[in-house]
Amino acid sequence: MEPIKQIRSRTVVLPNDDIDTDQIIPARFLTTTTKEGLGRNLFADWRYEKDGRDRPEFALNRPENRGAAVLVGGNNFGCGSSREHAPWALLDFRIRAVVSTEIADIFRSNSLKNGLVPVIVDATSHRWLLDNPGADVFIDLASATLEMNGKRVTFPIDRFSRYCLMNGIDQLGFLLEQDAAIRRYEQAHP
Repeated sequence: MEPIKQIRSRTVVLPNDDIDTDQIIPARFLTTTTKEGLGRNLFADWRYEKDGRDRPEFALNRPENRGAAVLVGGNNFGCGSSREHAPWALLDFRIRAVVSTEIADIFRSNSLKNGLVPVIVDATSHRWLLDNPGADVFIDLASATLEMNGKRVTFPIDRFSRYCLMNGIDQLGFLLEQDAAIRRYEQAHP
């Protein structure tokens, strides 16, 4: 994983509530054993016509949204099945953070373990973001804050997940960092 300390980006907005993991990456695209290429099929049922052409009105297909690294979803983002492919697809599309008033627990956990920042904000801040697509935002992991429109709001993130994201490591990487301390402990306690 790449270390993430800060994200400065425009937002892309998908205002739908209850966006589930099958909408994020439909099950028919889950035959791969790698993470690469999943972004092509991100929101496939919404992004493409039946013949494979882009739907120009879909937010991710609009030229002004290209390169946006922060996705603002409706309430209850990432609900549904526990597939890890959903954060993988978002990351492969170069989305680095998802903002909502509620993010499903399993999706949130999978995101944190893979380098996608789940940002939960209050209803007023969320409404402003939904009403202002393309807004410039700044996410700072050290302070666990999201800045927008001159306002700063905090979001919940546990210390361990924040440490891992900021250092670009997963749980295994964290354990490997502790190798010397583990060896010392094992030698002291045979």
